[in-house]
Amino acid sequence: MYHVLIADDHAVVRSGLAYLINQQPNFEVIDEAADGTSTYLRVEQGDVDILVMDLSMPPGESGLITTQRIHEHFPDVRILILSMHEEQEYINKALHNGAMSYIMKSSSDDELLKALKTVANGEEYVDTNIVITKSDVQQINSNGVDTNLTGYNGLSKREREVFPLVALGYSNKEIAAKLFISTKTVEAHKANIMRKLALNNRSDLIRYAIHHHLIDF
Repeated sequence: MYHVLIADDHAVVRSGLAYLINQQPNFEVIDEAADGTSTYLRVEQGDVDILVMDLSMPPGESGLITTQRIHEHFPDVRILILSMHEEQEYINKALHNGAMSYIMKSSSDDELLKALKTVANGEEYVDTNIVITKSDVQQINSNGVDTNLTGYNGLSKREREVFPLVALGYSNKEIAAKLFISTKTVEAHKANIMRKLALNNRSDLIRYAIHHHLIDF
């Protein structure tokens, strides 16, 4: 039995996907999440085999960043992106960041189920409505780290969880409650983030987050 986690900011979408997936033999939806941070924290708890995730789940961390973080720390979790974004930039970046599959929300249920079963077999699957060129393959398979994001990539796992919450204006107390850590720990993480990214204040952090597409408002 493959345990599936569904991540989407719309409850009705999560409900529909859960109903569809639970009808399939050998697949069971064990939980749902509505944003990037919650998705990562649920994967961290264990027992997730396949993650079906949207890329835009405001407010919070960009799905592209969530994909990268989960792939880095939990490479055995198979990530299937289900998104409305048809732009090649999103598709290439998602696959580059570790997604095994990319399906359009405008596609049929059959397309999603085919992707789900292919990913379960450990194989990659891209929506038949998406055309991948040689140039796209080069971008997807490139080993280079985005030089503009070297500072961000140097943040610790926990610092990357604190980052979007700070940018969105959550208080230290709210961040502490959301991540199950103390306010003093939040303050320490915030100080480290500002130092590592060479930022002076929250306004600088917000500009940095928007410029690098790290969060969805």
